[in-house]
Amino acid sequence: MATDTLVGRTSVGETGFRRARAGAEAGRALDRPESWSPADGHAEKLASFLGWFSIGLGLTQILAPRHLSRCIGLEDDDEKDAVMRLLGLRELASGVGILTRPRPAGWVWARVAGDAMDLALLGSAIASGAPRPDRVAGATVAVLGITALDVYDAVQLSRESGAAGSTWEAHAFEVKKAITVNRPIEEVYGFWHDFQNLPSIMSHLESVETTGERRSRWTAKAPAGMTVEWEAEVVEDRPNELIAWRSLEGADVENTGSVRFRPAPGGRGTEVHIELHYRPPGGVIGKAIAKLFSEAPDQQMQFDLHRFKEVMETGEVLLSEGSLKGRHLPQRPAQPPKRGKKGGRS
Repeated sequence: MATDTLVGRTSVGETGFRRARAGAEAGRALDRPESWSPADGHAEKLASFLGWFSIGLGLTQILAPRHLSRCIGLEDDDEKDAVMRLLGLRELASGVGILTRPRPAGWVWARVAGDAMDLALLGSAIASGAPRPDRVAGATVAVLGITALDVYDAVQLSRESGAAGSTWEAHAFEVKKAITVNRPIEEVYGFWHDFQNLPSIMSHLESVETTGERRSRWTAKAPAGMTVEWEAEVVEDRPNELIAWRSLEGADVENTGSVRFRPAPGGRGTEVHIELHYRPPGGVIGKAIAKLFSEAPDQQMQFDLHRFKEVMETGEVLLSEGSLKGRHLPQRPAQPPKRGKKGGRS
């Protein structure tokens, strides 16, 4: 049986993508713009900080509203507790929105609006005779400082969202894998060309639904029992050679990638080379959380390619999926695929 080679590499932020998202009009992946520089990601790094700041502040306001009221010099009564908890819910919503969207300009502007509300409440507290006006004044100065950061970041993100590739480059990751499959290149390409085959080999992919000639809807499992969805478009399709795709606007996980097919040396079948570029929700932090749950795309792809090789060469997964517990595969007995052992459809 042919040996296989798995080569994985993940790169972040400053190294960027060697290729940016493919353009539909160009019909192929675009090279990274020469104007790109590491500084392009500063606004999103600041947004990530502001997102986690919102979550931390929101949790404090919800879990310890009275203690926080005393710290900033306000009265600690039931009415103030209720207001503080509502403000905490607002902060949590802003934080989650910032961390889970690739271009969170709108959510940062929402923070600016929240800052204006906080400043109005603090001004009202001073005017009504707060028990510790000095602390309220200090809190006001702190909120003004945060407001300045929010406004700056919102403006930068709004500008960057109009620049091609700038927000896609930041916090992006790259995964590469390769494997040799002892089957003819026509069969291997044919399997990948029908995206609805992929859930049978990809353990974290729940479904792929064809929605148009070159478009499809994907649903995949995410950490902590969640799911993510995205619309994808094939931007280049060369039979028995290349399939390239990109996610469309509004994807839960922005991604672009390609799978290439090459004859293996010595007539050993087909080399399959996969290249994936993706941005998990929350950027670097989101990727780290996914790794804690053993659900990072580079880990997933390694095992999925082994499954693909076994399905193509034998017609079934040789090792039972139950025996691969801890290898990120569903725990159910191995079953033959819908395709015959020779790669043809049943």
